[in-house]
Amino acid sequence: METRLERYRDPADAVKRVKAEPELVVRGNGRSYGDPALSLACVLSALPSSRILRLDLGKGLIRCEAGLMLSDLLDALVPKGWFVPVTPGTRFVTIGGMVAADVHGKNHHGAGSFCKHVDELLMVDGHGELISCSPFENPDLFQATCGGMGLTGVILEVVFRLKRIETAAIVQETLPAPSLDAVMEQFESSAHWPYSVAWIDCLTKGQACGRSLLYVGRHAATEDLPAHRRHPELSYRNPGSGLSLPFNLPAAALNRWSVRAFNALYYARGSMKTGPALVDINPFFYPLDGIQHWNRLYGRRGFTQYQCVLPLAESRKGLKRLLTRIAESGLGSFLAVLKLLGDKSSGLLSFPRAGYTLALDFPWNPRALTLLDELDRIVLEHGGRLYLAKDARMSPQMLEAGYPELARFRAVKRKWDPEGRFNSVQSRRLGI
Repeated sequence: METRLERYRDPADAVKRVKAEPELVVRGNGRSYGDPALSLACVLSALPSSRILRLDLGKGLIRCEAGLMLSDLLDALVPKGWFVPVTPGTRFVTIGGMVAADVHGKNHHGAGSFCKHVDELLMVDGHGELISCSPFENPDLFQATCGGMGLTGVILEVVFRLKRIETAAIVQETLPAPSLDAVMEQFESSAHWPYSVAWIDCLTKGQACGRSLLYVGRHAATEDLPAHRRHPELSYRNPGSGLSLPFNLPAAALNRWSVRAFNALYYARGSMKTGPALVDINPFFYPLDGIQHWNRLYGRRGFTQYQCVLPLAESRKGLKRLLTRIAESGLGSFLAVLKLLGDKSSGLLSFPRAGYTLALDFPWNPRALTLLDELDRIVLEHGGRLYLAKDARMSPQMLEAGYPELARFRAVKRKWDPEGRFNSVQSRRLGI
């Protein structure tokens, strides 16, 4: 597939680009796992537009351009004692991308998704006009844009609220759970912790099905730090590029035996950790960012990520079916994550809803794709849905069944983009 890459640098330039292109999609840093930021016609990069426009630390409020990288924002905020209210699992995303995917993090059960903390967006709509939207001004456009995967217009600027922190450290505890039932009970009894996430073993069967390590955490207060680390300025170090995987591993390197051995060792080591520990912000929130090209673990053919959410009442039964089928297949991922989500997000196509979300990586091969079709059927039977930001192969029927406000989204898109300028390979594949 070939496409044309263009860039914009300011609102006037973005308006000009939109009016000149009959079809386009905006791209942030390209961290989606599938095709939502690809176009058969024109891809418009937001990266050159990356300034902090206003930072009001008295009110904890920021206005920034949509192409600003989260990593650069954290470099500016954390030493001043501020953090973003919600963060995904990588620092290498743009703020506009965080809106378009309405990202959620380890604190969704308490804080909701990112757009809950957004006060205003400045956009270029399908008419080629500059337009502001918020929960109170043009709310239909705002709700469609939050989680709308860039299909409602070009997000130019984002105003959102920040979170005050005292230190750049996290107090973390590791809670071993010998089964899925046990980790779900721990999630619910640990809801007072602001952050929680579980690594889950996808290859265990029987009573050990779903054994996990639950990580809970909170931002460390000054008194949590040893005396030598207490400074007026927050001690924050950008981890930089970290380690790098220099080549693609052979496809046979990841198999049921190697993954099972890794999982057993990882669970055993985690089970030995007891009591609270101090960890830095970056390894707690962004563990994979410390390894460049980690995708090379899956070989030259690459991988796909599968992320679903199941409603709370169906989560226990549905997760057991999913994990049992994955274990039977022998295609278990060693990068498997379970989170408890809170209330439904307000975006029309936002992914989160009250329940449990499971995210897994699978090598891109025919066996895995057949398995994913089976997992789709289980997810649908339990009233769940898949995450558009992670999707590379969902069917239109899966989308229709999982997103009840899809028809309303289409109506809002027609209002603000009547000529259908904003389209991606994903939106055409799914008929959005």
